[in-house]
Amino acid sequence: MKYLILILAFTFSTAAFAQKHKPRTFMLIHGAWSGGWDYAKVDSIFKTKGDIVYRPTLTGLGDRVHLANADVNLSTYIADIVNVIRYEKLHNVILVGHSFGGMVISGVAEQVPDRIGQLIYLDAMVPDNGQSARDVCGELWDKMMVPFVKDSVMQYPFGQAGSLIPGDVPQPIKTFTEPLKITNPQVKKIPSAFIVMIKNGQSNPLNDKMGLNKARARGWKVYSLEGGHYAMREQPVQLVKKLEEVAASRHINSFRVAKRHFR
Repeated sequence: MKYLILILAFTFSTAAFAQKHKPRTFMLIHGAWSGGWDYAKVDSIFKTKGDIVYRPTLTGLGDRVHLANADVNLSTYIADIVNVIRYEKLHNVILVGHSFGGMVISGVAEQVPDRIGQLIYLDAMVPDNGQSARDVCGELWDKMMVPFVKDSVMQYPFGQAGSLIPGDVPQPIKTFTEPLKITNPQVKKIPSAFIVMIKNGQSNPLNDKMGLNKARARGWKVYSLEGGHYAMREQPVQLVKKLEEVAASRHINSFRVAKRHFR
């Protein structure tokens, strides 16, 4: 048995070494009001390392703002990403969702769990079955979001939206209010992790309710990164390093599981 464990250790260490030299496939999902443009610098850094990166823009946002309409909902966004995965024939995808993007990657995992190698929630929403983004926001919805609902959209609440290109734009309200069905048992088999943004070593308690607390309750590995909510804009180099750290952990965890199994 001792020799079997040594063989497994060698196998997994060799696999981890090979992984460093094998292109990884990252799918980077932006948050509310944003677009694939938000990850341009992160994309560039990963590609210099030989990795494959997709940073699609959700319907009606960013470079696809011309497609915005009142009928766009969360299901539309999920279909946006599922179709990229299917049409590009992607497998073992490291799926990263920032902020509101946590709603999207949760829905994508429901539909194509076999295509996803890892889920990474970047300071993101973590929904339970039957919850919408509005539900996940909880008290923050009434305090911060409601004043910015106008007609069929949610205006960008942190300044003048659409004043610059690229820039944040209004988002269809149904993307926030449509509940998400989470019932696929295969999703629990996907390695999942949470990156929490902290300031002076502390996270935001209100944000914690939307994601961090649920991640801990589910037993996910939690990582921290000092800085503001928009790490891809403010510190892309540090974000890439953190994502690499998280991505590497799934191979280490796989070895630990195998080692326990053969004891």
